[in-house]
Amino acid sequence: MGLNIRRVVTGHDSAGKPVVVLDDRGEYTASWRPHMEQQQFWTTADLPVEIDSANSDKGARRAGTTIAGGSIFKVVEFGPGVTPRIHRTDSIDYAVVLSGEIDMALGEDREVHLVAGDTLIQRATIHNWINRGTEPCRIAFVLISANGNSAIG
Repeated sequence: MGLNIRRVVTGHDSAGKPVVVLDDRGEYTASWRPHMEQQQFWTTADLPVEIDSANSDKGARRAGTTIAGGSIFKVVEFGPGVTPRIHRTDSIDYAVVLSGEIDMALGEDREVHLVAGDTLIQRATIHNWINRGTEPCRIAFVLISANGNSAIG
């Protein structure tokens, strides 16, 4: 494993003209469990998003799985045999499987198999990622803070 994805961030110069303010690779990677790595690209702490005229690096913000009232953009790589982590996020998550394949367990008795090119809209459900294959699976995620879930009791 070793995420090293290029990140290009645009902004404005002092005259208001569009410019590239960040162009880097492999920044802000972390791992919370064996056989899993993530690279965080950007976060926001407000919706709608307030565009920062100072062009500060919002990828550097420490974030867990959700930022209340905000969003997170990241890529996660799940290696074969990734350690289980059953969890629920307080967000609506938009996901695109970039490469590989993976099973997403929903609760204790349901699974869905996803392959490269598949998309997922996850609405604050209890889930776990299981890679039973021989290759890593990379998924791009946009997690947006959400309110409520009628199924939570």
